[in-house]
Amino acid sequence: MVKKNEDQQVSAVRRAKHGWILTLFFSLLTIFYMYPIFLVLINSFKKKGFIMKSPFALPDGRSFFGLRNFISGIEKTNFFGAISNSVIITVGSVAAIILFTSMCAWYITRVQNQFTKSVYMLCLFSMIVPFQMVMFPLSKLANMMKLSNPIGIIFVYLGFGAGLAVFMFCGFVKSIPLEIEEAAMIDGCTPLQTFFQIVFPIMKPTVITVAILQAMWIWNDYLLPYLVLDLKKYKTVPIVIQYLKGGYGAVDWGTMMAMLVLAIIPIIIFYAACQKYIIEGVVAGAVKG
Repeated sequence: MVKKNEDQQVSAVRRAKHGWILTLFFSLLTIFYMYPIFLVLINSFKKKGFIMKSPFALPDGRSFFGLRNFISGIEKTNFFGAISNSVIITVGSVAAIILFTSMCAWYITRVQNQFTKSVYMLCLFSMIVPFQMVMFPLSKLANMMKLSNPIGIIFVYLGFGAGLAVFMFCGFVKSIPLEIEEAAMIDGCTPLQTFFQIVFPIMKPTVITVAILQAMWIWNDYLLPYLVLDLKKYKTVPIVIQYLKGGYGAVDWGTMMAMLVLAIIPIIIFYAACQKYIIEGVVAGAVKG
């Protein structure tokens, strides 16, 4: 009995030691990943000349430029118009992806036949097709179908985001006991009522996980809006920031840094509010293959 207690104490000491090592390692890793964001933040308050001269130094009396970089960037880029376009595209695309792919995944999982298996395989296949293979036909098709606007591009994002979302939702639906749905059917629920009143609320962790992953991708995406949207009328945040780069490689670094800070604030707030659900949703979706 004494030996068992000693072994438990030794094991606890080892776990504590390993815990400190892991904590130190991941703390250093966090600093490593956060440092570029910190550099963008401090340089957004500097004058242009000091950014190139001493990019790693904190703003001082000579280099501090206040909020003038932010004001200048907003005026040059029509930032509020761009951010409204980005919000419309991101919110609309994420909502469409969650709604349609969750219903599709539920149908694929519960109705086992050759058709649903084929649909599932097509969704998985869409995840491995390089975007470069389809970007030029996609641009032409979007133009022909009048999708070159913030509402039309939502359908494009739905197609590109469906693969991962269906895969995650299918994994989660397999972990939901079928008896719950059968009980709802016995009580008189239609298939739509069963899905929206019973299944969809249970899928909350995976819904939030998919929403976070898709929102981060769509908000920061540059290439797809650049290819699809009519840039004379509509620009997203990444596009207007890129437009700050002038001819012959000239860049107003202060203004660009300020706009980058404004661009990442909304998605950081969204991620911070929902990040606790990511691991829960991923693990829940991986319970059954």
